[in-house]
Amino acid sequence: MDSIKLILNQPVSPPTLLESLNKIDHLSEEKKKQIAKDFESVLLGKLLDEMKNTIGNWGFEKNGASEQIQGIFWLYLARDIADKGGVGLWKDIYQFLTNPEMLNTAAEPPDNKI
Repeated sequence: MDSIKLILNQPVSPPTLLESLNKIDHLSEEKKKQIAKDFESVLLGKLLDEMKNTIGNWGFEKNGASEQIQGIFWLYLARDIADKGGVGLWKDIYQFLTNPEMLNTAAEPPDNKI
């Protein structure tokens, strides 16, 4: 992703209400795939962030600039993992976006009969 796309050059739109999520049908299939991959990228970013906290000292300086560079590295690593397939969560999210009536088709829990 080009870093110029990360710079805000317009006002940020207000958050979307949950009721308007049902109006997602007007989005293109490619946009729905990108939404699903972006969500997985954020999730993977949080996962990698927690994983990096378990790694000992790498010998890097602990100043603001180095922490910012490392943060950008982990952000792009998560995005690259998600763009190349990730853990597959984006496929389930995309399927839900294209077929939202599947929400009520959750598997029934097994009976606990002895």
